[in-house]
Order: sequence, then structure tokens, then C-alpha cells
Amino acid sequence: MNALTIKDPADLLSFIGHTLGFWPQESLVCITLDKGKVGATLRIDLPRQPGTELPYARTVSSYLTTDTSATSIVFALYTSTHCEPGQPKPHAATIAALTGVLAENGITIRDGIFVSDDTYSPYDSEPGQDISLPISTTEYSRVNAEFIYRGSTIEPTNRIIVPTPTHEADHATAVENGMRTIRAQAPHQAALRASELWTTMLGSCDLLGDHLAESETSL
Repeated sequence: MNALTIKDPADLLSFIGHTLGFWPQESLVCITLDKGKVGATLRIDLPRQPGTELPYARTVSSYLTTDTSATSIVFALYTSTHCEPGQPKPHAATIAALTGVLAENGITIRDGIFVSDDTYSPYDSEPGQDISLPISTTEYSRVNAEFIYRGSTIEPTNRIIVPTPTHEADHATAVENGMRTIRAQAPHQAALRASELWTTMLGSCDLLGDHLAESETSL
């Protein structure tokens, strides 16, 4: 596999998305560096309570310092919290605490990106300075194109989406009744019946619920 060169923020955000496999939300993502080479990637939820910035920074630092060759990091902060005109970026206290804790361990922060729902910009831009770019521009980054060429994709979230049930109401009722019937049996009978259902399901392309419904119908 050829090495990738990250040249701009769009490349970095594409690298993060493909490395994690999803687009982070309310997250801090840090990437360790050693002489310009990428090391470990860490994603962690942003702190939710004020006053926890220092413990949070120490936790992040404890993870990052496991990469013993790291000399610096870059980070991207993803949040839906809007920047207020003339005010520091959201979670500024967190980044300040992290800067200090990392410095104690000989690690510097090389750069940071602020990522909102629709745009991204340098984290250290001056309050009121608008130099943001649309998130959509990351789709055209060279790193994104390279990962897509390799077969990689970025999911919108890391949450597992359960498919919408397609069974009719009477089918669902039959499944529930079948489960209730098995629970009412003696333990050894219930275990035997459950084993039979799983064996039948694994030998076919049907779902367990289909067999439960058939079982209830045949009772």
C-alpha cells in the first residue's frame, strides 16, 4: 500500500473519517505525530460537564502518551455547538487544559481544526474571523479519493441502525406468543426448543422470528 501524504485540513478530515470508518459527532480526535509521520488515532467524546476539563485532558493525555515515539499531535474537534461572534471556540478550556498537560509530557499541539455540522476552520482563528470552508469540500480531497479507490467508505455515524420491521402485526404477535410459550416450558425443554430453532435458522436464510411465528402457528 502506498503511503499517504496529508497536505491540508480537508486531507486530514478525510483521513480521520476513513480511519475511524464514520464521521465523528461531539468528539475530540487526536492524531500523534513523530517527525511528520502519523502515529495513533484517538477519538473520545467531548466533556459534557463544565469544570471537568483538567481530568478530561489528563485522560486524553494518558492515551496519547502510550505512543512513546509521539512528539506532537494534531486534533479535530467536532461539535454542533455554534461559535458565538467575538467569543472563543467551544471547548476552548478543554483544549487549553490539554495543551498544558501534553506539554508536561513533552508533546506539543501542532495544529487543530474546528468542525461544525456544515463547515470547518482552524481552531486557533481569531474570534469573529470567518475563514470556514464547507464540509463538502472534503469529498474532493486527494486523501478521500485515494481511500475511496481502495474501497473505503465513511459512515455518517458509528451508531448501528436497526432496519425498520417489515412483518405484519399478526406475524409480530405470533413471534411474541412463540417466545412466551418457550419461556413457560421447563428449562431443559426450553433449551432444547431454542436449540432446534437456532439450528433450523442457521441452516436457512430465514430470520429467527420467522421460525418462532411458524412454531406458534403449529402449536
